[in-house]
Amino acid sequence: MSIDDQIEEIIEKAKEGALFFVDDFSSIGSRAAIYTTLHRMTKRGLIERVAQGIYVKPRLSELLNSEIMSTAEELAKAIANRDRARLLPTGSYALHALGLSTQIPLKLVYYTDGKARTLQVANRTIQFKKGSPKKLALKGAISRLVVQALSEIGNGNITIEEERLLLEKLKKENIRDLKHDIALAPVWIAEIMTRAMRQ
Repeated sequence: MSIDDQIEEIIEKAKEGALFFVDDFSSIGSRAAIYTTLHRMTKRGLIERVAQGIYVKPRLSELLNSEIMSTAEELAKAIANRDRARLLPTGSYALHALGLSTQIPLKLVYYTDGKARTLQVANRTIQFKKGSPKKLALKGAISRLVVQALSEIGNGNITIEEERLLLEKLKKENIRDLKHDIALAPVWIAEIMTRAMRQ
């Protein structure tokens, strides 16, 4: 089987939205040959190049009969899953995700215990920075974002309305995860988060 046929077979068997890294095909041929094959497949529309050395099998929208590209957030999570790494969004992204900011950050910055790297995806940048084990140990889907958002706002700078909004969101958090994350949060943040359990 040629390099083209081997790579095409792998991609055809993969699910829509699957990510492929150039390194995934290193056992098939030389880096140059793999790049040439992936370039040809991109031209044929079998895959889309989303960043340097990273490709995705497009998902087809039956409603619109068009391809749907992965968002930068989905791409970041897919890379983390592939690398079996943990991810924690930094402050500006956490503020947006929690509804405290309407501004969509063009640069998504994540703490990770995986490989530190920066990717350009269309008009957005994804940066993976090495994070401390304590930060990455945060568990709750909501509470981990709250810790990051409050760290970004700063001690003494949170408004009454911001605190009310965060406490409402924290009430929906799994109580075990909330208690776990309170124990890891800085004291002033832990004090705010604890109020969610009293209400």
